[in-house]
Amino acid sequence: MVSNNATEEFRAARDFLLRHRTEYRTAYEGFSWPRPEHFNWALDWFDTIARDNARTALHIVEEDGTETKVSFAEMAVRSDRGANWLRAQGVRAGDRILVVLGNQQELWETALAAMKLRAVVIPATPLLGAADLRDRVDRGGARHVLVRTEDTPKFAEVAGDYTRIAVGAGTPDGWLSYGDAAAAPAGFEPDGATGADDPLMLYFTSGTTARPKLVEHTHTSYPVGHLATMYWIGLRPGDIHLNISSPGWAKHAWSNLFAPWNAEATVFIHNYTRFDPARLMAEMDRVGVTSFCAPPTVWRMLIQADLTRLRTPPREVAAAGEPLNPEVIETVRRAWGATIRDGFGQTETAVQVANSPGQLLKAGSMGRPTPGFKVELLDPVTGEPGVSEGEICLDLSARPVGLMTGYHGDPERTAEAMAGGYYRTGDIGSRDVDGYITYTGRSDDVFKSSDYKISPFELESALLEHEAVAEAAVVPAPDPLRLTVPKAYVALAEGWEPGPDTAKVLFAHSRAVLAPYKRIRRIEFAELPKTVSGKIRRIELRRATAEGSTAEYDEGDLR
Repeated sequence: MVSNNATEEFRAARDFLLRHRTEYRTAYEGFSWPRPEHFNWALDWFDTIARDNARTALHIVEEDGTETKVSFAEMAVRSDRGANWLRAQGVRAGDRILVVLGNQQELWETALAAMKLRAVVIPATPLLGAADLRDRVDRGGARHVLVRTEDTPKFAEVAGDYTRIAVGAGTPDGWLSYGDAAAAPAGFEPDGATGADDPLMLYFTSGTTARPKLVEHTHTSYPVGHLATMYWIGLRPGDIHLNISSPGWAKHAWSNLFAPWNAEATVFIHNYTRFDPARLMAEMDRVGVTSFCAPPTVWRMLIQADLTRLRTPPREVAAAGEPLNPEVIETVRRAWGATIRDGFGQTETAVQVANSPGQLLKAGSMGRPTPGFKVELLDPVTGEPGVSEGEICLDLSARPVGLMTGYHGDPERTAEAMAGGYYRTGDIGSRDVDGYITYTGRSDDVFKSSDYKISPFELESALLEHEAVAEAAVVPAPDPLRLTVPKAYVALAEGWEPGPDTAKVLFAHSRAVLAPYKRIRRIEFAELPKTVSGKIRRIELRRATAEGSTAEYDEGDLR
């Protein structure tokens, strides 16, 4: 652990935002990022607030009613034991650990343990198949994998010289049992100081190229950067915060790790296999959830239930992922007396633009830039700033702490994203005279289904693996629940006939080779429109999809 200077600098910035949590102008103009030379959030912040602290840090309720509660003090000890045990297995500073865990206690304690060791975590969702995991091990340079026992068979197809650690009962042959960490010594001594810019996390995120990007974050860009996220959500010490997000995605780290524990709030998790709004609200009532954040898909499912069953609604409610329609916001406002507040950010950043507590909300707007982020709109053609509608960018002359180092191993893509003194989000927005920004759309072809980012290229590549497919183009199709779902336009290879039988074959192939959130949900057989140079004109396909088609096949109708 370094001197308390870094801790106190962090605390001062945090407390400033807490004091002015409903005073946007004061918070935005008066906030300055802590920029310590050395900082280890697990050692210098979490262990400090955890000392002799019996309040609950993590509360998990399983579908069968089983509960796990871990206090701040217990979590500090558990992560010490985990760090000591991982060190004994050969984990060293700079080593990369692929973590494939669900919403379970070990996810949080190993995150802290890895930070203490100065190891680099590669978060991954358990939904991934062997091909995606192989890519993460190979390109991520993972020297260790930490995996739920039930997911260990996937690694039979993932070659490599890496330490295999299983979490859960029934450790298979060739794997170490993380359960042994409970017997490791409790006192942890770091083997060196943590540089503030040392790498902490590598996130794989979808893109329009053949392979996902690797977003690199440091020991400050996420832990410190998410002071802005804490401010947006409106978290306070002692809050009980529920964020619905899957492990392995950046939003999970945003709102289930850094933001709540920056605020000294409790992280509450309700694990379920099938979403049950009545059960969720019953649990929220029982434990006294004060802050609730969920993707729009969950909000759209919630309003189909009787929201008044929640007797004590949360004080703060938020959404992120894509804009919510006014009907959802108004329905929640009438039932709970609280207004859902949008926030905008990326895996590459903390929250950049948001409706924070106390701000006047404008219908359809994401809000205004968060404290510490100087947002500019650049003309998509000329690159000039100051336009009323353009690409949402961050001014690097006032580089926010909550911004990635870059795309790991890809200096060209990093340079492109940071060109001209701005970080370019690839998202288009408009700004009104009061500084409120409204999201317009993506500048590339990536889209979101539910709360998951989908790369058309990845899905098209998977379809092309099947012998029936000569060409394929994937675009988002409107969906009342998920906002959009992946729709594939397919040109068939010779010998294959369009029709329901072929559609069934391709849907089955999609289920076999793609993670559930990426599956093709609709198929239409057609020749693909192209430019003179032979590039597929997805804009025409998007337009045709938006207008609707009677020639498409729906996966749900054919199963």
